[in-house]
Amino acid sequence: MTASTSKTAVYTGSFDPVTLGHVNIIERSSSLFDELIIGIGVNSEKRSLFSLEERVAFLEQVTANLSNVRIETFAGLAVEFVHRCHARVMVRGVRPLTDISAEFTMMMANHHLAPEIETIFLMADEELAHVSSSLIKQIAPLSDNQMLAKFVPAAIIPNLRKRLSESTPT
Repeated sequence: MTASTSKTAVYTGSFDPVTLGHVNIIERSSSLFDELIIGIGVNSEKRSLFSLEERVAFLEQVTANLSNVRIETFAGLAVEFVHRCHARVMVRGVRPLTDISAEFTMMMANHHLAPEIETIFLMADEELAHVSSSLIKQIAPLSDNQMLAKFVPAAIIPNLRKRLSESTPT
């Protein structure tokens, strides 16, 4: 591919923690584009379970087999990050019904701010479409590792359990 025909896409999110739904979107997106940049956003209004460095490490671990994926962090507007990446495509993962309205509103705002950036929506595979980071935080304390591995990469389960036990009052 030449630079003029090379296609880069950016997939942004908090990934706190990364779920199998995220991994599904990453794997499918990476097969559609020459390069996929995963942008881990910093949201100062949101209290994160994992530090930015931990989220980068988790994503690097679960995408190690994808040679065209790189992980970066950003603060500020996602469209500005996409511009800095010299990309014109933003990938968004959506879940049925729960995300559509908010994602559509965000897409319209992004289009108003940066009309040259296209947003592509991908829905996670059917068995993962209901998985969210919020759901993981709710079910993790109540499930065993085998059950939890149906929602998050097995490699991060020990870290997830440790962090949740640290943040739970005894």
